[in-house]
Amino acid sequence: MPDKQKAGAVIYAVNITRMQEFYTNVTGLHLTYTEAENLILESDGMQLVIVKIPQDIAATIAIQSPPLRREDTPIKLVFPVPSIHEARSMAARYGGELNSVEKEWSFQGCRVCDGHDPEGNVFQVREN
Repeated sequence: MPDKQKAGAVIYAVNITRMQEFYTNVTGLHLTYTEAENLILESDGMQLVIVKIPQDIAATIAIQSPPLRREDTPIKLVFPVPSIHEARSMAARYGGELNSVEKEWSFQGCRVCDGHDPEGNVFQVREN
């Protein structure tokens, strides 16, 4: 258990192992805790908890390939990355996608790009 609480987010997922592989490889978060129903990924300043959706509910969720973006939510997770180019490559390798270079933009001195994870959750990466 960490000595100090961190800001963080929780994602409910059908396949927590696939989501862990995606987020560790795309965002650089590190796996710090795991059990059958949840896991924790962390950086110095953030904690991402991935919780397995109960089987009876998961059975009603169809994730297409490629996944459809779940853009009907008011929340978008944001992750700093050293390279959007590298994050784009890792996202594609691990079942998600970042938008094309043409859809990147500048915000507060950073390059910014949206994408989605293997289950369609929209997120954003920012490169200094």
